[in-house]
Amino acid sequence: MKLAVALAALFVLTPCAVAEEPVTVMVVGVFHMSNPGHDLHNVAADDVLAPKRQAEIAAATKALERFKPTMVAVEWPAAITATRYADYRAGTLAPSRNEVVQLGFRLAASSGLATVHGIDVDGEFPFEAVQAWAAAHGQGARLDALVAQGSTRMEAINATLAQGSVGATLRLLNQPEAIARDHDFYRVMLAFGGGKDQPGVALLTAWYDRNFRICANLVQAAKPGDRVVVFYGAGHAFLLRQCIAEMPGYRLVEANDFLPQ
Repeated sequence: MKLAVALAALFVLTPCAVAEEPVTVMVVGVFHMSNPGHDLHNVAADDVLAPKRQAEIAAATKALERFKPTMVAVEWPAAITATRYADYRAGTLAPSRNEVVQLGFRLAASSGLATVHGIDVDGEFPFEAVQAWAAAHGQGARLDALVAQGSTRMEAINATLAQGSVGATLRLLNQPEAIARDHDFYRVMLAFGGGKDQPGVALLTAWYDRNFRICANLVQAAKPGDRVVVFYGAGHAFLLRQCIAEMPGYRLVEANDFLPQ
């Protein structure tokens, strides 16, 4: 009984006792600028090293500087990020179309940051098992329709990039309502399975596991008062935003409050 009272007092007193500055985080969902083709749907990015795109990327990072970041986190493992950012600052990194370099390294350098935090982790995405179950249970057409919805979304993103700017494309990717709609695909995977055979559950669990491991890396690196910009593939934005929004001592801000039109 005494232990229960002590624990209750701890939970009541802790928020008052810890008067630390919040960690403010902006999650910027991005498209893969170097066209690796690793996702179900991929943006048809043109050459971001071309002068027009370089000017647009510079405008986007200049706008993000207004956030005054003290930390930048990116979708690469920690060791690779540290080595390549050191080379970037030294001017010895080979030209790269990757969004980590184009957005993350550029913003960190222009903000005077000595390091960039690579917070990525490997993860499984067992979509083939979902496809096999759907085909075996007469659900193939339903799954194909869900994938087609993603293709329609990708067409809109491709059109925005082709006809507009990098900044406009980033704004499209970072609309909160669009982020929520994009996450519907993962959640609907729960419909694909039955009894003890639950490939949709396995896929969704793997997706959540990877994203919250990523978020753990962020939380373990950030310090009270930090202002963090996270550059990650837009498909990760929903869960990373959720993790930050629900984390005590953290505050989520909208990327579109800073990205250029």
